Amino acid sequence: MLTRRQWLAATPVVAAPWVHAQAQRVLRMSWWGGAARHAATLKALALFEQSHPGVKVKAEYMGFNGYLERLTAQVAGGSEPDLMQINWAWLAMFSKRGTGFTDLHAHAKVLPMDQYSAGDLAMGEVAGKLNGIPVSYSARILLWNASTFAKADLALPRSWDELFASGALLRSRLGERYFALDGELYDMMLLAQSHVQQRHGTPYVHPKEPRVAMSEAAAVLWVQTYRKLIDGHVATPLPLRASLGGAEKPTEQQPDWTAGHWAGNYTWDSVIGLRGSTIPKDQKLAIGDFPTLDGAVDSGMFGRPSLMFAVGRNCKQPALAAELMAHLLADPQATQVLGRTRGVPAARDAFETLVRNKALPPLELQAHAQIQRQRTSPIGITLPNPLFEHARLHRFMREVFETVAYGKTSDAQAARRLIDEGNAMLRRIH
Repeated sequence: MLTRRQWLAATPVVAAPWVHAQAQRVLRMSWWGGAARHAATLKALALFEQSHPGVKVKAEYMGFNGYLERLTAQVAGGSEPDLMQINWAWLAMFSKRGTGFTDLHAHAKVLPMDQYSAGDLAMGEVAGKLNGIPVSYSARILLWNASTFAKADLALPRSWDELFASGALLRSRLGERYFALDGELYDMMLLAQSHVQQRHGTPYVHPKEPRVAMSEAAAVLWVQTYRKLIDGHVATPLPLRASLGGAEKPTEQQPDWTAGHWAGNYTWDSVIGLRGSTIPKDQKLAIGDFPTLDGAVDSGMFGRPSLMFAVGRNCKQPALAAELMAHLLADPQATQVLGRTRGVPAARDAFETLVRNKALPPLELQAHAQIQRQRTSPIGITLPNPLFEHARLHRFMREVFETVAYGKTSDAQAARRLIDEGNAMLRRIH
């Protein structure tokens, strides 16, 4: 019979559960999106765990609604995820001095820095600290239903004059239900701003300072251009959209879009596939030229990083979180799994991999090429001030243009509000 000492010596040592828990390194990652993004990201995270034994990535994902509110509470409580997907404009909200996130310059050796241009990386810098790296870059483009224009025996608009004339021509040749463009109120505000920006050289909000940059004449032109789009039967009026199931109902869900009555859309290049998903196969979509005034000093094209990855300020394993970021941004296997679920990748090798594998549809490639040409042109694309997309300023601008859409104010009154109340708002939220 074995003594107790002999029995203990012969018994295999089995670690207690808490020992394994200590040995396992855990990272938390959060993102928002739809089913396709969720599924692809989970597969990419599994690949990371396979190549990093002992590492577990805890996924925290949801739809967009409520994501910012949850993240805001987490950041305020110091419990934010280690790696998180954020909107570029949120840098101004969470990291005004560059200290709201981990400075990624400290982890440059594990990040695919060589995959990005200096301009791309600069979009994630705040006060000299690299707070985030863009996953993709997106800009507004004109997406046309070429079949509708062919039916009306019209060429696709190429200039502002042709765009402003297109609505009346479609109506006269095809009927009252036909409009050249559909878009939410904000879409048409942005399109009108592009026209003003080309003529006056500045967007509504100064790109670097918390103030309205438009002069009174430019602000009046902004309102007048919006009204011209509506009164000229170019763009679907706000009251009409509101009567058809909601003013913010997506274009692809509108029966008049699927029927070809609404012959275009001013939208992000990242949603081309979504817009085309409800178009019958006998109709053809096309990317239009971006209209540019002669002598324009600014392209007026609205573009910015669509999504960014950032590492939390309170992350206990920032080097490991940076490795995970690098994996999602540029790892060849992860690239194939993720595809374009976060837009056309900004990382060079990831983009080239998708092109080589023919994983990017022709229209999206064409739009991407147009945007890149514009970014590298002499007049480029001015990066907007993040405050332009601040929720409070966004609500204010919409409210002003709603009064214009419903005929409750004059052009001059709306422009004066945009300047005076806009400046006051920017001072409060800065």
